[in-house]
Amino acid sequence: MEQEYINSILKQFENYKSVGEKTFEQLTDEDLFWQYHPECNSIAIIVNHLWGNMKSRWTDFLTSDGEKEWRQRDLEFESVIQSRDEMMTKWNDGWDCLFTALHSITPENFNTEVFIRNQSHSVMEAVNRQFAHYTYHIGQIVYVGRMIKGGDWKSLTIPRGDSTSFNDKMFSKGAGK
Repeated sequence: MEQEYINSILKQFENYKSVGEKTFEQLTDEDLFWQYHPECNSIAIIVNHLWGNMKSRWTDFLTSDGEKEWRQRDLEFESVIQSRDEMMTKWNDGWDCLFTALHSITPENFNTEVFIRNQSHSVMEAVNRQFAHYTYHIGQIVYVGRMIKGGDWKSLTIPRGDSTSFNDKMFSKGAGK
């Protein structure tokens, strides 16, 4: 059961990482720094926050509190990233930290008590908490990307108006294929 859960959540994290990356691919460098309003986060700011959170939560995941003393959360919401390359470096660094931690979870350590801000969590609770947090922010990234691209946006899932043909195709394969 434990390994099945880890394998499943790994696939889910990989999928949402890909959704973010497919959004970045549609945008210009300038688009990554666009803000609807000065109080709103650009995509680069959201990525910076995800990076800070991932580094804090997943570094020494099973042995130290997920809120590290060295984390500077407030700075994560400032325009500190200056280029696409810098943004992608942080994006990949955060995800690498996450995947390394998830791959360290085994049936033997699955029942370890972990802490986030001094609150106790099971491994599953902590992982689910972070999954929900990251998908929330990746949804923001996609939404900002869609706002920027407007009619030029390329759907990342089933395009509008194609649900019936998509379902027909999926069901024509047979069960479970």
